Amino acid sequence: MKRAAGARSPRARATRARLKLRPPADHARAIGIFDSGIGGLTVVRAVRKLLPNENLIYLGDTGRYPYGTKSADVVRRYSFENTEFLIEKHVKMLVVACNTSSSLALEDLQERYAVPVIGVIEPGVQAAVQATRNRKVGVIATEGTIRSGEYTRGLRRLRSDLEIYTRACPLFVPLAEEGWVDNQVAHLAAQAYLGSMAQSGIDTLILGCTHYPLLRAVIRDIVGDGVRLIDSGEVTAAVVREMLTQRGILRRGGTGAGSFFVTDAPERFMKVGSRFLGGPVDAVQIER
Repeated sequence: MKRAAGARSPRARATRARLKLRPPADHARAIGIFDSGIGGLTVVRAVRKLLPNENLIYLGDTGRYPYGTKSADVVRRYSFENTEFLIEKHVKMLVVACNTSSSLALEDLQERYAVPVIGVIEPGVQAAVQATRNRKVGVIATEGTIRSGEYTRGLRRLRSDLEIYTRACPLFVPLAEEGWVDNQVAHLAAQAYLGSMAQSGIDTLILGCTHYPLLRAVIRDIVGDGVRLIDSGEVTAAVVREMLTQRGILRRGGTGAGSFFVTDAPERFMKVGSRFLGGPVDAVQIER
């Protein structure tokens, strides 16, 4: 019996279905990036600037933000759940854009998943060690990141003779999200947090939270022009490019697209996120 025009056998239909479900080629797959909230968009911004051809998928866990006050076990569980979501999107690389997750969950994520997983701490540490001239390095971050000691251990691992000064700056996060990055309140907070560190003689300062680059101007006012500021987003983007190039999965053609997911409050994410991304944040989807 002749098959009607356009009809296909069950085997052909099954083959077409498998092809539709097959993930794209490695070079065309997206880079997955997650953070506890909005701050990781500074990493997205840096990756976009350096790698404009790459597709990006961002997950902000805004429903459970912040991570800095959570226990290590809770942070690890949240980090695994965020990673599972992005792995299901067939990402070719995972960037943990949360300093707290990077300090507490990165090694576990690297062991569990086949895709390359990088955090924002190690790139910042390496850049600081290369930048310092007088061996005096400062680190500012959230309470959870400072408490973990991961920056100090990383710096000591690469150079044992460093003098390391650390300071938690929790008010910098709400100031950045409110857009209060260059007013009297921001200057007073920066002076309170960084006044003594500025007197220590550091020549390099790691901005160990993805919110902090927005306060670069007031931080610079306190620590002075002679101190090199290490933006973890910028140096992480450079590591992403290097790793993709080494693995032969760099996307060289076309214009990259961005997809944004949150676990709560998409309207606020779109409004506040534009300050971090340096442009509009469109089409935010809720992932519960």
